[in-house]
Amino acid sequence: MTGPQPLVEFVIPFYGAPDYLHQAVGSLRDQGVPDWRATILDDCYPYPGLDDWVTSLHDPRIRVLHNATTLGVNANFSRALSVATAEYVVILGCDDRLLPTYVETVHRLVETTRAQVIQPGVRIIDRAGDARLPLVDRVKRSSRPRGRAVLRGEDPVASLLRGNWCYFPSLCWHRETAARIGFRADYQVVQDLALLVDVLLAGGTLVVDDEVCFEYRRHAASLSSVQAVSGGRFEEERAYFADITRRAQDVGWSRAARAGRARVMSRAHALTMLPTAVRTADVGAVTRLARHAFAS
Repeated sequence: MTGPQPLVEFVIPFYGAPDYLHQAVGSLRDQGVPDWRATILDDCYPYPGLDDWVTSLHDPRIRVLHNATTLGVNANFSRALSVATAEYVVILGCDDRLLPTYVETVHRLVETTRAQVIQPGVRIIDRAGDARLPLVDRVKRSSRPRGRAVLRGEDPVASLLRGNWCYFPSLCWHRETAARIGFRADYQVVQDLALLVDVLLAGGTLVVDDEVCFEYRRHAASLSSVQAVSGGRFEEERAYFADITRRAQDVGWSRAARAGRARVMSRAHALTMLPTAVRTADVGAVTRLARHAFAS
């Protein structure tokens, strides 16, 4: 890719349905502000036509990089931070979509706040691309700050530990800050929350804005959904909350420590998964979900 350095760069970790990827890239090319570039980071998905398809777009802002071997979600996210060079980076889900004002919105928020992380407004869509608002997203919406808010310190950490109301693929990160802190290699589902909390613990700023400019696709095939049904997600969450509780205590953030210890929304989420595990007679899942929901 040539030309001047844009403010915002998109890296799309790709392992999934090509049709969704086409929609994600199409939504990029529909941006009202053309000042961006993008890298599709192919994690060895069996789509032999990927390079030819990107070439057919005749768009010098878009390139493809192929991993030599399949890295998996966490390592591919880490590589996304390493291949980006712009001041701000978005790790865009290959099944999500931008609305035409996304780049314009994050430009405005970056220029007015210089925040380390930006959370714009998000609309939820289903597999078919239709707007939906499942229970989990109604809870997220009720938990997040209203309007535009510039957040730092203990309060947003405590709020996020009560219930993570951010949508990772929609976040715009100050690349150098995110790369310096990095994703925790021991997490495969909760690594996004861990990085966000670590940025705030390091003194970073999170800006939240209500202007909807991103479409987050929620469907049962996602890794986080599969892990939730099996209970595996919550084993990881328990380990994370125990760790972040200790770290919050170490820096004197008592409210954040209490929120980490209580993990209210995480426990509630596990409870909503229990009936499915019981119906399918998955004893292991029932045990994991019950342990997370009820154990101290």
